[in-house]
Amino acid sequence: MVKTAVMRLIELMIMKEDVDPVIEYLGKKAVFQFYTRNSDSSSSQNSSKEIFENLQIARSYLDIPDLTDYESEPTSPKTEDFSDAAGIISAVDALREKEIKAKEELKKVEDAYKEAAAFANLKVSYSELEHLSFLTMRIGKIDPAVLDDLEFALGEHAVIIPLGDDKTRVMAACSRKSRFALDSELKKFGFIPLEIPKDFTGVPDDMLKSLKEQCEAAKKALADIGEQRASYAETHKEKLLLLLQRFSVGMQVQIFRDKLEATQLVYRVTGWIPEYESDKLIKELDNLTEGRIAVRQYKPEEVAAVKSGRAQVPVKLRHGKLIKSFEGMIFSYAAPKYGTIDPTPFVAAFFTLLFGIMFGDAGQGLVFILAGLLMYFNIIKVGGWNKYSLVFISIGISSFIMGLLTGEFFANDEILRPFGLFVTGLFVGKEKAFAPILHLMPGSGNMPLVFIFFGFTLSVGFIINSLGLIINFMNNISLKKYGNAFFGKTGMCGAFFFWYVIALAIRMAAFKHCISIFDWVFIGLTLLGVFFAHPLERLVSGEHPIFDNGFLGAVIEGLVEIIEVISTYLSNTVSFLRVGAFALAHVVLGYIIFEMNKLLGGIGGLAVVIIGNVVVIVLEGMIVAIQVLRLQYYEFFSK
Repeated sequence: MVKTAVMRLIELMIMKEDVDPVIEYLGKKAVFQFYTRNSDSSSSQNSSKEIFENLQIARSYLDIPDLTDYESEPTSPKTEDFSDAAGIISAVDALREKEIKAKEELKKVEDAYKEAAAFANLKVSYSELEHLSFLTMRIGKIDPAVLDDLEFALGEHAVIIPLGDDKTRVMAACSRKSRFALDSELKKFGFIPLEIPKDFTGVPDDMLKSLKEQCEAAKKALADIGEQRASYAETHKEKLLLLLQRFSVGMQVQIFRDKLEATQLVYRVTGWIPEYESDKLIKELDNLTEGRIAVRQYKPEEVAAVKSGRAQVPVKLRHGKLIKSFEGMIFSYAAPKYGTIDPTPFVAAFFTLLFGIMFGDAGQGLVFILAGLLMYFNIIKVGGWNKYSLVFISIGISSFIMGLLTGEFFANDEILRPFGLFVTGLFVGKEKAFAPILHLMPGSGNMPLVFIFFGFTLSVGFIINSLGLIINFMNNISLKKYGNAFFGKTGMCGAFFFWYVIALAIRMAAFKHCISIFDWVFIGLTLLGVFFAHPLERLVSGEHPIFDNGFLGAVIEGLVEIIEVISTYLSNTVSFLRVGAFALAHVVLGYIIFEMNKLLGGIGGLAVVIIGNVVVIVLEGMIVAIQVLRLQYYEFFSK
């Protein structure tokens, strides 16, 4: 069986002038996990980070879309990149400053024009209006949003007259005896009085025309700056994005460098690397630094922090492309411990098999295969799902094969009928040939076959559970946890109880055997190992006292373990009935779609087929995937 990759701790002593290229090289290789001291490098000067942030501001201002990933393999910034970046940042800053001033100028001119337009119709001096015998008038600014509320509050006691189209300036008039009430209400609504010269008699038309022309000129100036910005973005887009990539690398290199132990001339880099990569890496580093590097290797058991338990050896799984695409399912649950059996190949096989059984349709399987191929060749990009392209292809092939057996092709059971007759005819002759090969649709004539199919799914569950127990035993032996390996519900005692009870059930059902004394004794001994699992584990590992919680505590704990081992293995086995249930449900859904198509016919029937298959592929496909993951996590990984 394949275990996790053997790791080595590498210690590198690097000259100061070589440290940046070495860090960049190690980062690009993606096989070296840095083992650095925890330090706060936020106070350190990071010129690349500062330039990167300024370039990001420039990119955002120029409205250039950000890159979601590196377009090519970038390098750290070269000497000329610093001057290029400074030029772009300076040009964009100047353009932005120019735009800010243009916006301020436009606002100032527009405000002046609106102010003047508000009093364009005033043809008498304002002093004459102020000395009316029976009226009091107020002119000022107000928020247009509260104008209706102000008019409602004043009612018939005052009149509000907007000055200008934007209603930001108003004139309020009321009787002289109501002037105090008017002032009070105006104050509540944020009215700001305007200071108007006593002899002011309105704004000349030529002044209004001049202000309007200034507004148009300011708008044009702002539009010209916008065109300059668009033109600059078009001509400098590629260079800016390239610089962003390079300074992103430079920023990361500086962050790592700041965390390293160093003297004035030498930096110390330590990290974990798979053993099979170490010789090649050391040779390439020696060439990169022209021999100016010292290297030492340590086995995990030679590292003090690992021996004391203060540090964990990182895990590297070595797989081909197909199995590697299933790694996400492993790490979303937990990373396997270093030196244990790698469960990824088993997960890949079980996930593919179970999905195919539960989602058997040749046509829908082809859809998954097509989607996987499109993602694999990056013809379509679906967020971070492209890395699972081979998973889609695998489950598509599995679904396709199961569909051939059940005779389903996009919920149609007639298209593959000739194939079923041909295959079965090879075994039983043309006269007795039948289709589909595996008839799962419940009916009076095939119920025994349906029950056999459910028995098959339980057998698959038994194999998965048993393999989990065997892997757990071997892992504990590798980790020298002998107590856990032999005792407890997932140790050999629990495993033998599970296997023997299954064998006993088969004997009783198939061969009509009765339970013998030996059966009771064997089951009792396995349960005894489970009952005293904790004390026996302490005894094997040399821990004292054996009954750390007292004998009564051990008895209570043992009773709980007995109940748990019986209920757990029962539920773990029965849980795989859902595999058969989902396979049956998929066939029934296909039957419903097919019958509705025949019932409606024409365009309506075609619409039912298309919509029905889309719903099944998306909704049921998602549900089946979740159920398969659940079986992996709770039935296999829990062992």
